[in-house]
Amino acid sequence: MKYTIITILFILITVSVFSQKKQKLFIDTLDNAFDVSHYMYNLNGLLPIISPITEPAVGFGAALATVYFIPKKKNDSIKFQMPDIAALAGGLTENGTWFAGAGYLGFWKQDKIRYRGVLGYGNIKLKYYGDGIDYLKENPIKFTISSTFFLQQIMFRVAKTRLMLGAKYVFSKSKVTIFDDSQSKWIKPHDIDMQNSGLGFIAEYENYDNILSPNKGIRINLNYLQFAEILGGDRDFGRLTNYIHYYLPVIKNKLISGFRIEAQFATGNPPFYMKPFVFMRGIPAMKYQGDITTLAETEQLFLLTKRWGLVGFTGIGTTFKYNSNNNSPTIWNYGGGFRYLIARQLGLRMGVDVAKSNDDWGIYIIFGSAWLK
Repeated sequence: MKYTIITILFILITVSVFSQKKQKLFIDTLDNAFDVSHYMYNLNGLLPIISPITEPAVGFGAALATVYFIPKKKNDSIKFQMPDIAALAGGLTENGTWFAGAGYLGFWKQDKIRYRGVLGYGNIKLKYYGDGIDYLKENPIKFTISSTFFLQQIMFRVAKTRLMLGAKYVFSKSKVTIFDDSQSKWIKPHDIDMQNSGLGFIAEYENYDNILSPNKGIRINLNYLQFAEILGGDRDFGRLTNYIHYYLPVIKNKLISGFRIEAQFATGNPPFYMKPFVFMRGIPAMKYQGDITTLAETEQLFLLTKRWGLVGFTGIGTTFKYNSNNNSPTIWNYGGGFRYLIARQLGLRMGVDVAKSNDDWGIYIIFGSAWLK
């Protein structure tokens, strides 16, 4: 369930437009096609919404939310400013997973400062596959993690550049329940009931032509989060994450190629549910974990018309364990789908993807880029 707050914003908008009385707000005068650009430029008010959950690890479900858009003061020199967003949300999936929480997303000082705050509680049912090369690969542990989660994050733009620097604080208090007691030997006792408190930094460079559905440009992100007893946690450990997303218009208005490279590194002794895992479409969360994970993925968007396009994608990933000579599993995915330009003035596309991996498959509703974070 890896929806970013920006992704959720556009899920909410898309779902909500069908309940609007003034349908002319959602027709583009250039081609008389369904379009939400005008609505996007006038975001405000309270909005009840529904958005789908399609993560294979927890099954299909839905999230319900009440969202309040806080529009910026109009400024003739600025074409569009993202509104601040306050939200209350909850969700339920077919395997009994549920969660509830509140969040706030702020775009301040003409996007010179970005803030994110989240407080939530979840009762998440997952499977633990170990390192993917032992007994647990064929006999995963079914477990429930009940967790309170708190996040504070802020980023500042460096002068008038595309570089942003910031920091984040994460707190969680989690309790793990294992369905089959005979499998408890595979879980470290001190992972069962833990309090984690971590502080980290973020550095990001981005020059997309469109942050939501890029046609060209690059995004480079480096962040590190250190959990520590001195911060109120039960254990010292950390995670370093680096990713590069690159988009290239190969044939103007016909073919857009996207490339993604990501790596994660664990430090110290993290609990099993916080170890890095390979995240790609068609692969359940936490199925392929390790001390280090790497992946490369490409996506090709073939534009049939100004509104409609077809997508094809494929990728490969692997995991590594420190101080181990065991061969790491090779993980792959492939799939396809479609995109529709739902907000022409913002360049925002939406669509549906179907993905296959080594042993699994999944359906994904995509708003903006599939790699939004």
